[in-house]
Amino acid sequence: MLKAPASKTNSGRFFEDYRVGQVIDHAVPRTVSGGERALYHALYPARHALASSDEFARLCGLPASPMDDMVTFHTVFGKTVPDVSLNAVANLGYAEGRFHQPVWPGDTLLARSEVIGLKQNSSGKTGVVYVRTEGRNQHGSLVLDYVRWVMVRKNDLSAPAPEAVVPELAEVVDPAALIAPEGLDFSHYDFALAGEPHRLGDYAAGEVIDHVDGVTIEEAEHMMATRLWQNTSKTHFDVTPRADRRRLIYGGHVMSMARALSFNGLANAQMIVAINGGSHANPCFAGDTLRAWSEVLDVAPLPAPGVGAIRLRLVAVTEDRRVGELKDAEGKYLPHVLLDLDYWALMPV
Repeated sequence: MLKAPASKTNSGRFFEDYRVGQVIDHAVPRTVSGGERALYHALYPARHALASSDEFARLCGLPASPMDDMVTFHTVFGKTVPDVSLNAVANLGYAEGRFHQPVWPGDTLLARSEVIGLKQNSSGKTGVVYVRTEGRNQHGSLVLDYVRWVMVRKNDLSAPAPEAVVPELAEVVDPAALIAPEGLDFSHYDFALAGEPHRLGDYAAGEVIDHVDGVTIEEAEHMMATRLWQNTSKTHFDVTPRADRRRLIYGGHVMSMARALSFNGLANAQMIVAINGGSHANPCFAGDTLRAWSEVLDVAPLPAPGVGAIRLRLVAVTEDRRVGELKDAEGKYLPHVLLDLDYWALMPV
């Protein structure tokens, strides 16, 4: 009688497979190139000058144009998916994210994650896994680290719940801990080439900017982007697990689209240097039209010449709703809210 062969395939980790303190080295290093830049700009209306032009970057003290910060984020994030969120129900949020140095065409990125928290949900069918992820380049230098938490299915419903450990996370990255790229100098910044005249002193806490434009999310573009980052999460490609037979749009696709739309009003917010917090408030599906607005939360000086930091709350919504309430009386996100992202960006003073 033939015996069933041992499985050589990977069905991913389930909630009961994680332990606090567990360290996971993620497979498949990824070398990024100018091709990523071109495809990123084809997928999103990204026009920030520093990530678009070598000549503009040299004017700002850099040797060449760095990769868009979201390319770095997506590439590192994609490495983690087979080990962290292959069996996820939803990616819930982010905190304590810092970009430590730029990524340049030709750099190779690797990722490692440590499990820093676990909490089984009351249903006993899922639990929340907290991980701190580091992305490093080929020299071992840290380029990005962040915390995220994700709801993951249980495979064995009889597996006992682990002791609940929920990490304490900072609400905001201290501006003193923000890192401007080596050599960055906005003293000779060309506002005409950048696209807008507004500098850091033109923004004040509490100001709200409607980014005006909208983009309808397309199925094919989303799947191309998600494959570009080698994100293997089943929910983005396979319709069969969902009762509504719809592919869930990768939350990072929404982040990049909203960030690109924010150019209109924030063209000089050139580089993301920290992610303070973020929530994918509601699912996004193909056919949804995404609009965005930002609220200025804070501004801070930095030691780099001519460089300051602006703290922004970027909100992505569906339908024709723009600036407005995000949550109901019970504190739950309203159905039209897709993304609520708090980040620091570098801007000329």
